Amino acid sequence: MRPHHLLPQPSKSTPPAVEDPAGSHRPPAAALAGLHGPRKKGIKSTTSVRAWLVIDSGGNSQVVEAGKHAIMRRTRLPARDLRILDPVLQCPSTVLGRERAIVINLEHIKAIITAQEVLLVNSADLSVTPFVDELQRRLVRRQQEGNDDGHSKLHDLGESQPIKESRQNSPSGFESRKHDGVGKEVKNQLYGSKVPPFEFVALEACLVAACTSLENEAKGLEEEAHPALDKLSSKISTLNLERVRQIKSRLVAISGRVQKVRDEIEHLLDDDDDMAEMYLTDKLSVESDLENSSTSSMNEQMRNEIDDEIHQAAEANDRHVACLNSHTGTGTSKQLDVEELEMLLEAYFVQIDGTLNNLSTLREYVDDTEDYINIMLDDKQNQLLQMGVVLSTATLVVNAFIVVAGIFGMNIGIELFDEELNTGNKKFMWTIGGSSMGCVFLFVIAIAWGKYMRLLD
Repeated sequence: MRPHHLLPQPSKSTPPAVEDPAGSHRPPAAALAGLHGPRKKGIKSTTSVRAWLVIDSGGNSQVVEAGKHAIMRRTRLPARDLRILDPVLQCPSTVLGRERAIVINLEHIKAIITAQEVLLVNSADLSVTPFVDELQRRLVRRQQEGNDDGHSKLHDLGESQPIKESRQNSPSGFESRKHDGVGKEVKNQLYGSKVPPFEFVALEACLVAACTSLENEAKGLEEEAHPALDKLSSKISTLNLERVRQIKSRLVAISGRVQKVRDEIEHLLDDDDDMAEMYLTDKLSVESDLENSSTSSMNEQMRNEIDDEIHQAAEANDRHVACLNSHTGTGTSKQLDVEELEMLLEAYFVQIDGTLNNLSTLREYVDDTEDYINIMLDDKQNQLLQMGVVLSTATLVVNAFIVVAGIFGMNIGIELFDEELNTGNKKFMWTIGGSSMGCVFLFVIAIAWGKYMRLLD
């Protein structure tokens, strides 16, 4: 038997008192903490906690407060991707496809899209509220379409083909298809009768919100710019010039933002690997199938089937390599894999490219107005210069008359001033008239020479 200790052992929960060098005993730190109340833990960690609006596949939303590490574990995203969504940092427009999520940073939309939910950062922003409503509406409609699709399949099993044809050829059916939106036609081209994946619905809502916001802002600027430019063309003033300067500054800023969104969509369209990363639902279903197959028991027959499948896959791979070597059908399978997402991105690429073209047209109009204003100012400046030449010529002629007056003003005895000749005012008038006519003649000669040399209009 183990001997019992005679001395009492100190408890692990309450540390012993510490003896001071002066002989007094200090109470333990736990006792001091109990006196001052509970200690606040995780002060630094609470600063990184942020409110996230989580929207599931059914359109239901809830606000969740989570830190960066919790979001990283939930979405399997690295820290550098979450840094893109920081509202404090002014990061450029970015769309990133990762293993389990899609990171969206388009204008005011900062979100993380997974295969089952959407996480929004700045959900309290008023500009994000319409996007949230639109996303919930799309998700609810997607869920209803999924339910209707299941019921329609059961109904189509008992419906005859002639009834279907008559229903399609009826005027009411034509009217109902006529009043469907363009978005429904595009969706039918993309997905046909199947329900679109959740991540594509959320991605489309983000693209719609960003492109529509930029388009409305560009239209508002265009409506404001044209009257200001026309007013400046009719009357050049400091107030009109300042107003056009502000419009041009806003035009440059909006054009840069639209260009960034366009470049990001174009980059996705050029890279099939990035688009393939955005098929989250397909990747999740493949992983679940692999997990189910790994956990199930495998008998000898299944092993043989797997061997046959591997053999067939190897043969298909060899045929594919041969096709690649012969340069026939290169990359066809890859293009077919991302065809749905490519068509979706191309639709909004055309929209954002149209917005950029409108801004470029407005920029050209502003530049043309500036050129016109510069031409008008140059014309005014030329008129002032010509007036200066005329005045300088007139001053030169007047100075010539002053020279004549100065000569006659000298105190020199000549016959013209002799009193015995009794010339009177007759000689004086001849002198004044001759000098004036000579100055006018010199002025006319100078102006005629200037026009002859095309120095004056």
